[in-house]
Amino acid sequence: MRGRPAGIAYDHAVPTFSFTRTAPLPLEEAWRRLTEWPRHADAVPLTRIEVLTPAPTQVGTRFVARSGIGPLTVDDLMEVTVWRPPVDGEPALCRLEKRGQVVLGWAEIEVRPGPGGRSRVVWREELRVRFLPRAFDGVLERTARVMFGRAANRLLRRE
Repeated sequence: MRGRPAGIAYDHAVPTFSFTRTAPLPLEEAWRRLTEWPRHADAVPLTRIEVLTPAPTQVGTRFVARSGIGPLTVDDLMEVTVWRPPVDGEPALCRLEKRGQVVLGWAEIEVRPGPGGRSRVVWREELRVRFLPRAFDGVLERTARVMFGRAANRLLRRE
């Protein structure tokens, strides 16, 4: 499973970022931690997660990440459009499409077997905020990379 899934386009005219982590966890455990959506609320400050569809996660699963305080909140509505959990040590991939009124784009979480029984995580994301001028794209990209990188670190930390 190399490269991007068939039929998925990348728009390089909007903020896109990626990062890689090596986790001291087996493939299946790293995947579980990254795709248990409510856990993301523990890793992203001022954020609550509400899963809108019944378990288990699959293509079509929808959830909303609500970030902010009081009336100053932003909803990031996401839908799972690719769901390939790890099977027999093969890499896993989840693609989320952002379908909200303000936050748009997509995210991919890929988990591969890593060295010494660890896991290699590749997180790719395209992030657009409606009404935010293009002049802020660089700040948005850098801020999102740091925020989601820290969230991934927290989710993958040994318990």
